[in-house]
Amino acid sequence: MKTLERYVFGAFLSSFFLAFLVLSFVLTVGLMVQIVRYMLQGIPVDLVGRFAFVSFPETLQWTIPLALLVASVLVFSRLSADSEIAAMRACGVNLLTVMRAPLLFALFCTVMGLFVNNEIVPRGHQIRRDLARRISVGAGLELLEPGRVIDDFPKVKIYFEEKEGNWLRDLIVLDFSNPRVDRMITASKALVTSEGRDVVLDLHGMTVDPLDENNPGMARATRFQYRVKDALRDRTYKRREKDFRFFEILSEIRLAKADVKDPQAAAERRAREGRAKGAVAKELKLVKKSLKSQLSNLRTEFQKRLVFAFASICFVLVGVPLGIRAQRRESSIGIAIALVTALGYYLVVILMTSLEKNYAVRPDLLIWLPVVLCAALASYLIPKNL
Repeated sequence: MKTLERYVFGAFLSSFFLAFLVLSFVLTVGLMVQIVRYMLQGIPVDLVGRFAFVSFPETLQWTIPLALLVASVLVFSRLSADSEIAAMRACGVNLLTVMRAPLLFALFCTVMGLFVNNEIVPRGHQIRRDLARRISVGAGLELLEPGRVIDDFPKVKIYFEEKEGNWLRDLIVLDFSNPRVDRMITASKALVTSEGRDVVLDLHGMTVDPLDENNPGMARATRFQYRVKDALRDRTYKRREKDFRFFEILSEIRLAKADVKDPQAAAERRAREGRAKGAVAKELKLVKKSLKSQLSNLRTEFQKRLVFAFASICFVLVGVPLGIRAQRRESSIGIAIALVTALGYYLVVILMTSLEKNYAVRPDLLIWLPVVLCAALASYLIPKNL
């Protein structure tokens, strides 16, 4: 590495680590507040410490790309403002060679991000949820996610379309608590709370079929309280999309594809896995609604991990020419450019993630839109500024 490249890369690394420390502090404020709250509740320090340790890696998928973007814009805008970029051009220096070291570092961060997002963060999700359950029984309510069949509770399966706070909408409950009859309960909406180890559903506009073993047929009620007993007992919960590591999530995607092709077989398998003797028809009603949503969730989660990792190299490719283009001494200009670029990137990712249950629009493909846009922007800016 030549002296000029070492000089630029040294300034780049210094700015990167400073931005990384500041961003890490900002993004972990919420975590620190939660830790303080746990400690004030008298939770053992070892549990709180482990909770904080496994929670931190998830912030890396945000802090590393953002720090790279801030460093790229600030360093190269300063070089441009101090006429050092002009001097390099006058001496016949190819600015792409000056950009090479930051790009290689960004490539390293991308590879590291792929590993962290697919191996460390998923494991941390599972450990953190187990610790949260040990810290607070009420954390078990985090299991309630829309668009998936929830079979983590004993003798009960739950499905609902939407969740707004503690309100669930378009709810279906399969109740296998009575060994002589299986019941299907539906409700237009339900308020979910916890009492001790029980989950309580305050159902509105509900139907139950059958009412009980002595009263076959459907019954209706405008309001009814349904209790899932011992739902939040100390146990290991079923793993979710965010808990799967690289090869595990690929395997789950293959299984989900097979289930979408043959929902009848999927319903029969789920009925065998539960206590639901003779409940295949009821399972099939849930399966048909949830299989495509589950496949879309898995695909989108997997692609999101890749897009977060590729943010590192995308931000450097865009940040360097943007920094040179700024041509201002004020660091606030560079930071503003960095923030706008990052905000646009992550807003698109978040928007596409919110569509993960809409199987037809293929959010797992649309989530790559910010990478494509960054590549297009870089291909326009680099020839004009380097």
